[in-house]
Amino acid sequence: MRVLLLGGTTEAALMALALADAGIDAVYSYAGRTMAPAPQPIPTRTGGFGGVAGLADYLRAEMITHVVDATHPFAARIGGNAVAACAGAGVPLIVLERPAWVATDADLWTRVADIDAAVSLLPEEPWTVFLAIGRQRLDAFAVKPQHHYVLRIVDPPEDPLPLPDAKIILARGPFDVAGDAALLCDHGVDLIVAKNAGGAGAEAKLTAARGLGLPVIMIDRPAMPPRRTVATVIDVMDWLHHAPADLGV
Repeated sequence: MRVLLLGGTTEAALMALALADAGIDAVYSYAGRTMAPAPQPIPTRTGGFGGVAGLADYLRAEMITHVVDATHPFAARIGGNAVAACAGAGVPLIVLERPAWVATDADLWTRVADIDAAVSLLPEEPWTVFLAIGRQRLDAFAVKPQHHYVLRIVDPPEDPLPLPDAKIILARGPFDVAGDAALLCDHGVDLIVAKNAGGAGAEAKLTAARGLGLPVIMIDRPAMPPRRTVATVIDVMDWLHHAPADLGV
């Protein structure tokens, strides 16, 4: 058995540890968007594969027998490429994906399909908007330059921000409710725009928003091809040890 772990998330780090503890031959693949990725207990590689064909070639060349996709729920491109490449190369695929967040009766969420829909819902009057969407697609918000944007990201931006009025907060999760409530209050946040990434590490802002009565524009996860998906490392390990070779995509 030789496993390719597509990573970059907390779940991927836990998966890597489980693979190492089990003595399974595996390689951890980073997409390369984080400047200083965390060290892993298994060999790592960084960078893309060159699309579906490149990933399929890699699977064959490296004699990969199983692929575990533990990338971010919004990493639609690599997720879709993994489905197609594994199908083409005949390699079983499983997805380790954290459950999505679910609104309670006390939450003030408006769900939208994508970033552009979120931008369209921003008010015309100037507000302070907390963008909890990472570094990708910040340019979409440039059409609403009247707002003061608060951004929390892991790495400092390499290029000037496309937003004329923005505050950058460099921080790496997990975050806690008290800290996020203080952040929202200290910066006078009126509205949160977030991706429904799920997981406990970034949920604190939603709990804080609930307590403060702040509205949230919640971006739904992108549609993906049918995939075998589980929520825990234990489920993946069980699949690796017991699934027949034809149980993949």
